Amino acid sequence: MSPECSGGAAAGCILMNNLNDPPNWNIRPNSRADGGDGSRWNYALLVPMLGLAAFRWIWSRESQKEIEKEREAYRQRTEAFQRDLEAKYHATITENRRAVAHLSLELEKEQNRVTSYREALISQGRKLVEEKKLLEQERAQVMQEKRQAQPLRSAYLSCLGRQDDWQRRARLLLKDVEEALSERQSIYCSPLLPRGRRREIEESMLAHASTDPVAADLEMAAGLSDIFKHDTHCGDIWNTNKRRNGRLMWLYLKYWDLTVELRKFERVEKAILEGRQE
Repeated sequence: MSPECSGGAAAGCILMNNLNDPPNWNIRPNSRADGGDGSRWNYALLVPMLGLAAFRWIWSRESQKEIEKEREAYRQRTEAFQRDLEAKYHATITENRRAVAHLSLELEKEQNRVTSYREALISQGRKLVEEKKLLEQERAQVMQEKRQAQPLRSAYLSCLGRQDDWQRRARLLLKDVEEALSERQSIYCSPLLPRGRRREIEESMLAHASTDPVAADLEMAAGLSDIFKHDTHCGDIWNTNKRRNGRLMWLYLKYWDLTVELRKFERVEKAILEGRQE
């Protein structure tokens, strides 16, 4: 109300306000005391507030539904990812177990092969040691008989001289066999050299060992067959030294070399004993 509205002019001021506002919607002082209709203003404020509250309730409910929907979708994606991850994990574990089992089997096979080869080498080594001991014993026995039987010295030297020719032929044979075996093993270990040449060498060596009397005396044919069948050792791929190829062949060559010495003294002993009997 303006300052001019006081005393008797108050009714005129109220009338001017009513001209500016719709009927019965102007706020009047003490309207309730006068029995007027001033509560409509309160209802006018209440309706928007109720609408706003209803809107907020509806909006909160829809938002909650969206949140639950997104939460459920996230849970499903998480479970699907976890299931996929577990499947991949189990598949990887299964594949690794199969690989370990396969490698274990291959390792066991290699160990068995190495053990068998080692046993064969040990057996050959023991045989060579026994042959060497026997040779040493026989040589000691011959030397003792030589000292005890001085008259036999000349006969022994004569027989020993005659055996030099046989020993020389045996040494030449062993040299040829060593060269042929080295060539054969080089062909076996080479991926480039023809396999037919290796078979030719093997057949030629077996044929020669069957017909040569020195080779027959050394029982060389059986040893060659054993070498051709079991000696599979090769040096590394860049190896150029033939002596690094093969293992069993070198044991047999050493064995035959010792056997030449043994046969020489056996032949000498046999000749002396036959001379004494005569």
